Amino acid sequence: MSDENSNILVYLTGHGGDGFLKFQDTEEMNALELSDVFQQMHEKKRYNEIFFMIDTCQAGSMVLPIKSPNIIGVGSSSVGQDSLSHHGDHEIGVYVIDRFTYFTLEFLEKIRPDSRATLSQLFKIYSTADIRSTPQYSNLKLFKTRKPGDVLITDFFGSVRQTVVFDEGAGIVTLNRTVERTVEREVDSNSDNVVLELVSSITVLNLNSYKYISVIIGISITIS
Repeated sequence: MSDENSNILVYLTGHGGDGFLKFQDTEEMNALELSDVFQQMHEKKRYNEIFFMIDTCQAGSMVLPIKSPNIIGVGSSSVGQDSLSHHGDHEIGVYVIDRFTYFTLEFLEKIRPDSRATLSQLFKIYSTADIRSTPQYSNLKLFKTRKPGDVLITDFFGSVRQTVVFDEGAGIVTLNRTVERTVEREVDSNSDNVVLELVSSITVLNLNSYKYISVIIGISITIS
């Protein structure tokens, strides 16, 4: 579950029009409903920052109503414009990707986990000549934490898992002891009303003379 420290990517694509997006021609979401969802997330402290992308005809009509803080929104087309396809699959006879999504993926495929590329650099690739529509952005003044030029692509599109390297003779036993001691210290330093839950996931890969151990540890503390 997300919280006030979470950075969230929301990406929507499909058929749409002025103020709505369809899901497989059976369900639809309108712009006010979407804006209300973001507002509820803000009030319940379910995010730190949100990057919202939508690829549909008249996508700007879904972006402009957003009034919640710390959300950057970009739509593939402005109000009154279509969002055009890039290419199709001749075997199945349909278009398979829109131009906005195609050029977004082309940019992202060059991003590495240690990349310093920013959202501003991503926005610069959306030329009218390539996507054949005019992208629409949300009110960037509402994004109060940072400027788009300071927001790394990897803050939303990638992450790096912490990796610990041990030689062949060390590793899991030492790691498990470390975790156990940490838990004992936390329990002993708090009152009887504190409940501490520890969840750990350990992945080991043997590579030549080293063990690569990836560790995920989640701690939940409840005070009654």
